[in-house]
Amino acid sequence: MNAILVAIGSGALIGFGLWALAGLLLPVRPRLCDALDLLDGRLDAPPEPSVAGIDRLGGWLRVRLRRPVPATTLRRLRIAGRSINRHYAHKAVGALAGLVLPALLGAALAVTLGSGFTVPAAAGLALGVAGFFLPDLLLRGADAERTEDASESLLTYFDLVTLERLANSSGSQSLRSAAAISDTTVFAAIRDALERARLEQRAPYPELQRLGRDLELPALVDIADVMALDEAGAALSGALRARVRELRDAHLTRAKIAASAVSERMAFFMVIPSIVFGLFFLVPPILRLLDR
Repeated sequence: MNAILVAIGSGALIGFGLWALAGLLLPVRPRLCDALDLLDGRLDAPPEPSVAGIDRLGGWLRVRLRRPVPATTLRRLRIAGRSINRHYAHKAVGALAGLVLPALLGAALAVTLGSGFTVPAAAGLALGVAGFFLPDLLLRGADAERTEDASESLLTYFDLVTLERLANSSGSQSLRSAAAISDTTVFAAIRDALERARLEQRAPYPELQRLGRDLELPALVDIADVMALDEAGAALSGALRARVRELRDAHLTRAKIAASAVSERMAFFMVIPSIVFGLFFLVPPILRLLDR
């Protein structure tokens, strides 16, 4: 049985090594659909791998894997303020840690107890795969919390835009002045979108709408629609304040619903002591009836 496990582990390691070597030696060819989308402007150019720090490892791994990053992962990374190379660097570190730690533990056990390396080798393969996908799971688990934080940052941004607008600033000036106040992830993304629109000499509102759709933040799309009325010469102060008030009421309603759900879950655990206390009185009579 041990020989079979050793053969399986050795074969898996050899296969993984050959696959990694082939990925290192073969040239990287982009997909045709990605190249066409890049030429049409529907796809942003991927950032160049960093030449320093741990991002260099992540950039190398991302290029060699030649796997497209899902759109959901890109959105979560943008909200988290983390680059793609840094994300792949975390995956590489997790995979290496999962492979190395069982090997070190197996070596320590072999020196002290004289045991073999079969179990640590199998555990290393399993933990290596788990460590590779662990950053994705952590990113997905924190998605709801980061989206909630982004929504709160947007509400603050809308208040700042309203104040700038009340100070007789134009629509585009209000958006840029409000975005320059903070360095949070949402504010930085809005600044980049506004700067991109300025360099392309276009109105900033379509760029904000696209950013809201990419990040799945409908509030940003709504505010961009309201601010787009500035080009038609409409009075924005009243409409903007009314829309911000509606967004805040909707955010407060969602927070109350979430708090109610948490309270209902806590009520279940509060009932358990009462049930246990009641069983203390019910169990003796039931046992007497069963003895008769």
